[in-house]
Amino acid sequence: MGIIGKAVVAAALAVAAFGSTASAQTLKVGSKNFTEQFIVAELYAAALEAAGFKVERKINLGATLVAHEALRTGAIDLYPEYTGTGLGAVMKAQGATETDPQKVYRMVKDHYEKEYKLTWLKPTGVNNGYAMVVRPETAQTMNLKTLSDLAKVAGKLKLGAGPEFGDRRDGIKGLKEVYGIEFGEYRQFAAMRLRYDALMQKQIDVANGFATDWQIAAEKFAALGDDKGLFPPYFLAPVVRMDTVAGNPKAVEALERVGALIDNPTMQELNRQVEVDKKEPRAVAMAFLKAKGVVR
Repeated sequence: MGIIGKAVVAAALAVAAFGSTASAQTLKVGSKNFTEQFIVAELYAAALEAAGFKVERKINLGATLVAHEALRTGAIDLYPEYTGTGLGAVMKAQGATETDPQKVYRMVKDHYEKEYKLTWLKPTGVNNGYAMVVRPETAQTMNLKTLSDLAKVAGKLKLGAGPEFGDRRDGIKGLKEVYGIEFGEYRQFAAMRLRYDALMQKQIDVANGFATDWQIAAEKFAALGDDKGLFPPYFLAPVVRMDTVAGNPKAVEALERVGALIDNPTMQELNRQVEVDKKEPRAVAMAFLKAKGVVR
């Protein structure tokens, strides 16, 4: 074999060795500390494994700033985050009154890349922002489809919401300022479950929840449209270390493939399977990805 032939063989072996190393690389997938985060992190982890990566799961790290710090310091390579949370909690509410989804995404992406060497991949179809929820019969009898509709009858209704809702601009203050909504009564429930229980038992008429809460679909509650754009967008996306992205285009492809498969109704159902059926998040994620042909 000539010198050129040997060089070609050596180059081919080097490429093969690199490919083997890349496919065997370990990626550390983290999550925050609630059900939806567990499920989405498991979706990401399983998709990455199907793409040939080894995955170390670091699920249930804690609240937003704990997960963010783990990502920033390299303790994890990625975790699922919400654009509105990145804007308000991590960026300290810089421009937190912005409600255009594309603008918010661009703001957090630019800030994270500049300040932390982290990047946001393509958003999923999940927008887990605030939702004002009523029973189906209330929506029907009062003809409620939007928050503007709610403004016409709010004085007759009882609101159940979290204790923080009274002080937030995207809470009671904003509802009054933007829509002119003033409820007849405001009752505080720290736990989301208690709000939904009170709504089902007709102790309250309106509850503030989140758009992917399983109760919305399970109880056929009506989530009223935010027709004047009060609530910030909370689109879910993988937040990833830039050095991880640079070396792993297959990882980006795998993560964004998952993102294209999930939306609010999907997450409502997956959340229900964990919280009501008591299935393990990993089992729920695997079953979903198998049904979609992502894993075998």
